[in-house]
Amino acid sequence: MVYYLILCRSLTYAQRTATALERAGITAYILRSPKRIAGEGCGYSVKIAERNLAAALLALRRAELTPKQVYLTAGDGSYREVLL
Repeated sequence: MVYYLILCRSLTYAQRTATALERAGITAYILRSPKRIAGEGCGYSVKIAERNLAAALLALRRAELTPKQVYLTAGDGSYREVLL
């Protein structure tokens, strides 16, 4: 299954991001960022369906929330950063 991970700088920021997306009608799940993409320290991500990326970025812009990074994940477990 292909989906996007929106990396956030803290748990609170991930919660705000998920809330803004849910208000826009986009299903969002908060989870710990995979170590391969989180870098140093622990991080949190918000998971959204592949079809929702454009609407999610628009909703976050309206809520004045800027994603740290966005990654596309593939069914084979690989991650590819999406340049915004």
